Amino acid sequence: MLAKADVIRLFDYTNWANHRALRAAALLSLDDFRKDLGSSHGGVRGTLVHMMSAEWIWLERFKGVSPPRMFDEGEFADVMALRERWVTIEEHREAWLGTLPADGVEQIVRYQNTKGELWKAPLWQLVQHVVNHASYHRGQVTTLLRLLGSRPVNTDMAAWDRERQKDPSV
Repeated sequence: MLAKADVIRLFDYTNWANHRALRAAALLSLDDFRKDLGSSHGGVRGTLVHMMSAEWIWLERFKGVSPPRMFDEGEFADVMALRERWVTIEEHREAWLGTLPADGVEQIVRYQNTKGELWKAPLWQLVQHVVNHASYHRGQVTTLLRLLGSRPVNTDMAAWDRERQKDPSV
């Protein structure tokens, strides 16, 4: 089981890695950013929107709300629009984490998925899922960036740890 400090660490890492992926995507032309490359969520924009949407939907579920749908990638014309929404979600998650009691990671989260099915699981397990989901899709973004001739960035947790050792404020 995870402790609250572990949950904070995982979300801090996820924010860092997502920001690096967004910066890499910002170097693409608008056409390449929007290009459907036939991946599981189209291309770079579709994959990033899916990642952000999943983080938002899970945060809402943690708070007792089950949104019926994910975001539509068409809502985000460019990387800046995507980044602005994502930063807001991160701020909301940080505020929620600030109110989570130390033993809150043990609570059972009951939610309805977008298909209307009812589920429940301990919060700490769902947090692991959210972070793992983001890592999986950042790997897809890395491949998509390479296909577009762009240079991907390192988003490994070990790189984040090394960076934090150099600068603890990261």
